[in-house]
Amino acid sequence: MNWIHPRRCTVPSLFFLATTMTAIAPALAQSATSAQVLVTSPVLESKLLTLRGNLRPEANAQNDRGAVSGDLVLEHMLLQLKRPADRQAALTEKINAQYKPGSPDFHEWLTADEFGQQYGPNPADIAAVTEWLRGHGLQVNNVAKSGMVIDFSGTADQVKSAFHTEIHTLNAGGIKHISNMQDPQIPAALAGVVVGITSLSDFRPKAANKGITRARIDGASKAVVPQTAAANGVKPDLTVNSDTQIVVPDDLHTVYNFEPVYKNGITGEGQTVVVIEDTNVYSTGDWEVFRSTFGLTKYTHASFKQVHPGGCTDPGDVLGDDGEAILDAEYATAAAPNAKIVLASCANTQTTFGGLLALQSLINEPLPPAIVSISYGDCEAGLGAAGNATFNEAYQQAASEGVSVFVAAGDEGAASCDAGAEFALAGIAVSGYASTAYNVAVGGTDFGDSFAGTNAQYWKKNDNSTFGSAKSYIPEIPWNSSCASTLIANAVGYNVPYGNDGFCNSTEGELFLTTASGSGGPSNCGYGDASRIMPSPADSGTCRGYSKPSYQTGMLGNPKDGVRDIPDVSLFAANGAWGHYYVFCYSQPAQGTGGAPCTGDPSTWSSAGGTSFASPIVAGIQALVNQSTGTPQGNPNYVYYALAKQEFGGTGKSSCNSTLGNAIDASCTFNDVTEGDMDVDCIGAGITSFALYNCYRPSGRFGVLSVSSTAYEKAYNSKTGWDFATGIGTLNVNNLVSNWNKAFE
Repeated sequence: MNWIHPRRCTVPSLFFLATTMTAIAPALAQSATSAQVLVTSPVLESKLLTLRGNLRPEANAQNDRGAVSGDLVLEHMLLQLKRPADRQAALTEKINAQYKPGSPDFHEWLTADEFGQQYGPNPADIAAVTEWLRGHGLQVNNVAKSGMVIDFSGTADQVKSAFHTEIHTLNAGGIKHISNMQDPQIPAALAGVVVGITSLSDFRPKAANKGITRARIDGASKAVVPQTAAANGVKPDLTVNSDTQIVVPDDLHTVYNFEPVYKNGITGEGQTVVVIEDTNVYSTGDWEVFRSTFGLTKYTHASFKQVHPGGCTDPGDVLGDDGEAILDAEYATAAAPNAKIVLASCANTQTTFGGLLALQSLINEPLPPAIVSISYGDCEAGLGAAGNATFNEAYQQAASEGVSVFVAAGDEGAASCDAGAEFALAGIAVSGYASTAYNVAVGGTDFGDSFAGTNAQYWKKNDNSTFGSAKSYIPEIPWNSSCASTLIANAVGYNVPYGNDGFCNSTEGELFLTTASGSGGPSNCGYGDASRIMPSPADSGTCRGYSKPSYQTGMLGNPKDGVRDIPDVSLFAANGAWGHYYVFCYSQPAQGTGGAPCTGDPSTWSSAGGTSFASPIVAGIQALVNQSTGTPQGNPNYVYYALAKQEFGGTGKSSCNSTLGNAIDASCTFNDVTEGDMDVDCIGAGITSFALYNCYRPSGRFGVLSVSSTAYEKAYNSKTGWDFATGIGTLNVNNLVSNWNKAFE
């Protein structure tokens, strides 16, 4: 693969190749022999340590349907390792230096070999772990070049023998799953080097896209309009709504000011954007139709291909997920129309998300890609201690190698353990895929013209030749399709969304019972063991969030909570509550997938919203930045926040307030979203024994997600500067590219 990167080497990739430790150890040993040895006593099965925080909440007696067959083969399980404390401190210092202008290490990116040799565990420790695995009959497929992950396979009986946990069949919500039923145990002698198994269940992350809402607010009458055929991305019947506006690439280019960048020849040429998937697309022709329909074929250096890195299993076409894959590829090219778009996918195994296998392989290649986008997520508590550690370590390695990682923040407000639900049960939570310090978490907005009644001011009556109709920048609000939205509640005549007389407990409000909303919140379970199904800042067992990264410290609006807060930036991601949503070409004919023929007017194509769209778009914007600067930039948050601090200062910049719409200051890099919220509805205590946290329900069946359960402290509101609803805000692409190198002046 022709990734763009300043460092090149010729060591062949080892990932997914069956090999022995004797083949791997010499490569690691060249520089790693000085690493502290952590396995210093005999590995005895009689002295065990329990790896807490690695049990799915669904793995309970109520859902248990008995043990799986002992000979069930579990392929490509991942054992996450940890490095000695002094090496972790050295790595943290190294990464800080890589992102500090003036440092000799500034943008001096590591290779995977260097990462493993300088910051990995001692090869003797790795050998001790692999020998122990093999002693239980497990097959060691690979040790990553980083030295931090061991890929192994075996049967359920062998896993039980090694980790003292049974794999059972579950019936969770009517869906069959498998999962470990106890936290794994390992010999105490290995505790210094082993974090845990990334996953021992088949609970998959959720794609961050949302079908069109069941109802919407008519912008003219401010009335609730029910919509038909709104599930699974199928276009609903919107013929009664005169102010409905689909969003296409030309609209994005106008609203977010791409065109001056393109006119300067910055189109993503020579750059590669990788979208991470667990499937191939249904038809590569869809990507071509998308480009030709929306006027992108004039950029002639673009390409699209699908790869299965490290020789992993080709997943083929996975129904449903293939819709996510094609929209990722299409909206990456919408932002960077001359870039190479690569879909990197591996097949899911019984226990491991195929996208994670693809990512692990890519960052351990001699030449990793400069930009990747991930549109999947699972809450921190659902991932568990080892799962969180695996993503944190992977993104940390990527950041040290100069890889920019963009991750969809999610589509369920601050209730990421309740993705896809009609209401929040589990309290405030964020996606562990998006909450590390080493990735950009991309949130979602909606356009605020329908709420303000100014549609005609911002949209042309007739589309142009590439179906665009946006006139200028449009005021934005947080994306929120829930009855808990104060803007929706107020628009249809309700003073508040909660209580017996509130919107969520009304007949109209029932159509808006959903968690569909741009996601954000504080990390609260990046480490440790959630003692029950619902993590919360107030009562969450031994859970604790990731520490606040240096780039967020001192940012106007970012709370002094000591933890990583998301999102970082946002873009349009709405699914139709105010009449705006994306269309994409997805010709899958299978019923229930949301596919539609890509013929005729694009308004008849597949349609949806979600931060799934926003993440690959922002990744495409990074391709423009990389082309402009001539080098990979690694984690962009250091620049985003530095520019935002310059722009907003200590009080904010009123001329950059998004509510100004087309009157916003043309020099703003960020559009500061200050009106609206991302709050979602919830079930309160007394309705269910599970709802213990973060639900304000003074009366009525449904409450609203709140920091307090006894007072209305919505989770969360937008405000001046950074906020949990939209992060820094949305991007003026031309100004971002132009100002990039001014971040640390």
